[in-house]
Amino acid sequence: MSKQALAAIRTQVMWNRLIAVVEEQAQSLLRTAFGTITREAGDLSAGVYDTKGRMLAQAMTGTPGHVNTMATAVEHFFPHFPVSEMQPGDVYITNDPWLGTGHLFDYVMMTPVFLGRKPVAIFASTCHVIDVGGVGMSARAYSSFEEGTLIPHMKLRKAGEINEELMSVILANSRNPIEVRGDLLSLVSANDTGARRLIDMMTEFGLKDIDRLAEHILTQSEKATREAIKALPQGEWSYEMPLDGYEAPIVIKSKLTTKGGKITIDFTGSSPASVRGINSPRTYTHAYSVFGLKAVIAPHVPNNIGSLSCFDLVTEAGTCVDPTRPSPVTARHVIGQMLADATFGCLAQALPGKVQAESAGSIWILSLSSAHEQVSARVMEGARRFQVTNVGLGGIGGRPGKDGLSTTAFPSGIGAIPAEITEAQCPLYFKRKQYLPDSGGAGEYRGGLGQIIEIANRENAPFVISAATFDRIHNPAKGREGGSPGRRGNARLGSGPALKDKGNHVVPAGDSLIVELPGGGGFGRPQARSAEAIKSDLASGLISETAAEKDYGYAT
Repeated sequence: MSKQALAAIRTQVMWNRLIAVVEEQAQSLLRTAFGTITREAGDLSAGVYDTKGRMLAQAMTGTPGHVNTMATAVEHFFPHFPVSEMQPGDVYITNDPWLGTGHLFDYVMMTPVFLGRKPVAIFASTCHVIDVGGVGMSARAYSSFEEGTLIPHMKLRKAGEINEELMSVILANSRNPIEVRGDLLSLVSANDTGARRLIDMMTEFGLKDIDRLAEHILTQSEKATREAIKALPQGEWSYEMPLDGYEAPIVIKSKLTTKGGKITIDFTGSSPASVRGINSPRTYTHAYSVFGLKAVIAPHVPNNIGSLSCFDLVTEAGTCVDPTRPSPVTARHVIGQMLADATFGCLAQALPGKVQAESAGSIWILSLSSAHEQVSARVMEGARRFQVTNVGLGGIGGRPGKDGLSTTAFPSGIGAIPAEITEAQCPLYFKRKQYLPDSGGAGEYRGGLGQIIEIANRENAPFVISAATFDRIHNPAKGREGGSPGRRGNARLGSGPALKDKGNHVVPAGDSLIVELPGGGGFGRPQARSAEAIKSDLASGLISETAAEKDYGYAT
C-alpha cells in the first residue's frame, strides 16, 4: 500500500476519532445535566473548533438551532478574550441572544484546550436552562430587558477556579438556582471531557497540533458541498409561508438562488419584528434555514464551517427573522423552526417530487407552573410551588416514498420528556397522551400525526400554562404535490373554552389543559394511496372510517 493511501486512511481514522470525541462530550452533558429539557429531550449541542474559532465537528446528539448557531458563536469571544491570553483551566460563558444561540435561556460555554502551554483547540457546548429570571419561558415581554438576565462574554472559570461571584449573580436571578447551577457545571464538565479525549487522541497519533487535520476537514467538506450544489438546477425560486404570529399574523417570504456552487436564501420582505418574543435573531434564522437547505442538498457531508460556508443568508434588520436589540426573542423557535419548511418551499420548485411536505414545525413547549402570584393567595393556600417544562410534538410532512413520522420534532430533532418525569417533579399529572387520529394530511404518503395531551392538577388548585410557542392553530402545514394540509393545532380547557392567544393562561382548579398538536401535510394525490396502506391506517387507528371515505374515497 502506498504512503498516500496510508496517509488517507490515517486521516479518516482521525476524523472518526474526532467525531467520537465530540459525541462523548455531548453524552457527558446529557448524562449530568439537571434540567429535563436537556437530560430527557436532548436540547443541547457540543462541538470542537480550531484556535481560529472554526467549527470542525459536531456531536450527533443535539439540535440544528444549537449546532449551527454555535458554528459562529465561538469567534465572538475572541475580541474580549484573545486566544493568546487564554490559560489552561479557563472557561468562558455568555447567553447573549444575538451573539450566541438566539435567546437568554441558552448558555454557551467555551473552553480552550492546551497541549502543555500551547492552545491547540477549543470546545464549546450549550443547553437550555429552565429559568433566567424576567417573565420566564413566555413571549409576553416587550423587550429582551424584560426576558431575563443577559450575561455578556465573561470568564466563568480562571485557572481551574470557578468565578463564584459571577455564578451568584446568575443564580440570584433564577427561580431554579439549583438546576441552573447544575446545568452550568455540566456544560463545564462536558467541555473538560472533550478536552481530555482530544489530548489522548493527539498523544496517540503523535500530533503537536490539529491544524493540518482541520484544514483537510474544512476543505473537503466545502468541496463536497459545492459539488452537490452544482448538481442542482441553476435559477431562482420564491415561496411564502403564513404563520399565526402573536399580535398579528406573520408572513415568511423566502427566495432561493443557486449559482456556481453557491446558494443564497433571501428573506427580504418578511413581516416586521413582533412586539412580543417570537422573533428569530439572525444567528438562529441562519441555523434553521441552512439546515433545511443542507438536509436536502448535501446530507452526506459533515456539518461544519466548511460546508456551511457554501450558503449565504440575506435578511432585513428589524424583521421577524432579523430583530434588532432589544427586541424580545425568548420564544424565537416559533418562527425559527419554521424556516426549514420555508426553504423546502423553494427547493420543491427546483426539485419537483423530491422534497417533503410541510411539517408541524416549531415544537410546543409546555411551560407549566403553579398559579402563585397569578391568582389570590387565599386560592393558593397550601398549594405547592413548581415550575416544570414538557414538550408537545406534532407530525412531519409526508415524504417522497414514505409517510411522515408521527409526533416527531422536525426540524429541531429533540425528544419527548416522559410524563413520569414531569409528574415526579410537581403535582400535575397526564390524563392522556396519545396519537391524534386524522391529524396527518391525506396524500399518497400521509402526513405524520400530531398528539393529544391532557394535563390536570392532583391538588385542588389552579395552575398556569404559557402558550408562547403554540402555532399552526390558524395556518396548517401545507401538503406537497397534491397532498392535503395537516390538521391545525388546538389548545383549550377541558371544560371547553379555547386558549385564544400566546399569553399565559390559568387552568382553574378541577379543570384540565388539552392541547392537540398539528399534523404534517400529505405528499402526493390522496387518490394514489394504496388500499393496503389505508387498511393498515384503519387497523392502527391512525385514520377514521370517515376520513378514509372522505379523503381517500375508500369505502370500508
